[in-house]
Amino acid sequence: MTTIRSTDLDFDQIKESLKTYLQQSDQFKDYDFEASGLSNILDVLAYNTHVNGLIANFAINESFITSAQLRPSVVSHAESLGYFPRSRTAAFALLNISVNTGVTTLEPLITLPKYTEFTTSVNDTTYTFRTLEEYSAVSDASGVYTFKNTDGLSSIRVTEGEVKTKTFLVGETEDEQVYVIPDENIDTSTLVINVYDTPTSASFTTYTNVRDIARIEPDSRVYTLREVPNGYYEVTFSDGIVLGVPPQPGNKIIMEYISSSGEEANGADVFSPNSGISISSQPFSFTVSTIAGSSGGTEKESISSIKLNAPISFASQNRLVTADDYRATILSKYSGTVEDCIAWGGNDASPPDYGKVFVSLRFYEGISEDVQTVIKNSIINDLSENLAIMSITTTFEDPEIAYLELGTTFNFNPDLTGDTPQGIENLVNSRVDTFFDDNLRKFGKTFRRSNLLSDIDDISPAILNSKMAVKVQLRLQPRTTVSTNYNLYYPIEIATPDDVNHIVTSTGFVYLGQNCTIRNRLNSTVLQIVNPQGDILKDNVGDYNPTTGRLSLTFFAPESYTGNAIKFSVVPANQSTVTPLRNYIIDLDQSRSFAEANVDYQETRVSL
Repeated sequence: MTTIRSTDLDFDQIKESLKTYLQQSDQFKDYDFEASGLSNILDVLAYNTHVNGLIANFAINESFITSAQLRPSVVSHAESLGYFPRSRTAAFALLNISVNTGVTTLEPLITLPKYTEFTTSVNDTTYTFRTLEEYSAVSDASGVYTFKNTDGLSSIRVTEGEVKTKTFLVGETEDEQVYVIPDENIDTSTLVINVYDTPTSASFTTYTNVRDIARIEPDSRVYTLREVPNGYYEVTFSDGIVLGVPPQPGNKIIMEYISSSGEEANGADVFSPNSGISISSQPFSFTVSTIAGSSGGTEKESISSIKLNAPISFASQNRLVTADDYRATILSKYSGTVEDCIAWGGNDASPPDYGKVFVSLRFYEGISEDVQTVIKNSIINDLSENLAIMSITTTFEDPEIAYLELGTTFNFNPDLTGDTPQGIENLVNSRVDTFFDDNLRKFGKTFRRSNLLSDIDDISPAILNSKMAVKVQLRLQPRTTVSTNYNLYYPIEIATPDDVNHIVTSTGFVYLGQNCTIRNRLNSTVLQIVNPQGDILKDNVGDYNPTTGRLSLTFFAPESYTGNAIKFSVVPANQSTVTPLRNYIIDLDQSRSFAEANVDYQETRVSL
């Protein structure tokens, strides 16, 4: 008997299956369905089956985080794993704010009020930044007040957005009251919840997000926050049994937060105060200079990011024990400024350094060094000290970029395409760059030459075959005119020397008044300085170790060099696979990579 497979969701296939089934009976053996009214009935049956199949397919897909397409479904699955997706985040800037009175007889201490506003413009759109706490300043000997943060630094943080409040009155317990903040643009990290005993009370108790505390006691005041299907955010309190003490009937709840413009406010670097300040009943103006322009503003966490981070976060269980725990937690809490992260234990360091965990952060482009310092301090103070194992110190290492130089050559048959060799070369270069965007330029990503060559071969049927030479490049910014020792550590094994090719080469620099480069002596790991004619100006300026990937320069003192660094390129022992170690990221040096077409008519058929 013919059956309809559940995977056949195509309307025409379903209808054809119904016809085949009916034709197996004697009544419809030779029946012409298309010329009868029964065809309309089959259309209805096929349509109904088609719709039901699609609904079932969609429902099953939305039941799993890996296949779900709707944001509410993905968010719900993430919450079941204990992961709460990031909301929109507000851009912030660091300012130096002072008041120059020129008078030394005024008040010795002044305060910069909370929510002091500053205006700026990005792409002809005006945005308002404001302080989210009070700052104080003490007059110096010349009557200048400079506001300081809690670390004693004249670096004041201002945050973009509008201050909004939402007020609730707590009903009876059996009412099952719902507290929803109807604002999709809320930066949940700025949410402050104060609970008053009565609507007219002046005193209040502040509740804390359950994800921001390390221990919950019976008298704790905490809340949970989750994104609901319509994009708003719902606040939930304790039921009186778990999560400490809930608000009581008759209490007033005031929720205050920042409604942000997100990433649109990034990039501002000139700020003007919207008001002045009164000192000893005299008005004065603020003097404002920018330490770090606005950055860190982001939209809600994307669906793809949630799918990636939620399972990793679930494995960490809100503690910092393994290296993956650090990566998951940092990416979850700082994904607005941190693009990628990797961590490794001191036992994996070279040389080993026990009692430490090393963290390397790759920030989004445009994040200033001052903001990077703020983020790193926050990781140590807010995460490591609360969630990490005691006696384990968090140490930050900057990312190391290992550039690849790719020389691609391919056989090209012009008769199989309308493109020119130059056009195909451009397509190959573009495909290489896309490959790096999709598969590399992040921590822990391995370069596999065969995968890239397969992509290149698929560009056009006119590409008959291709091959690729691979070099790995590190960059050095040496001191000029001062003899110094340097070490470069490649994340791969370097090829052993031979008597034909130079394994190590460098870009140019000036030495003893001549344009020179560095290369290894043939059949040797010793490095030499040579001029363009091949004359050796210094026979031994260092060496390289093929096994460890270390390249050493001794008493190296170039007089000058072009660009901001000298590039040292090596041939890897295995050109097919380049696997980065620890904090290395693989990128492409486009200026030293090329694609070259070799015209080949061997596939062309000749008519005689």
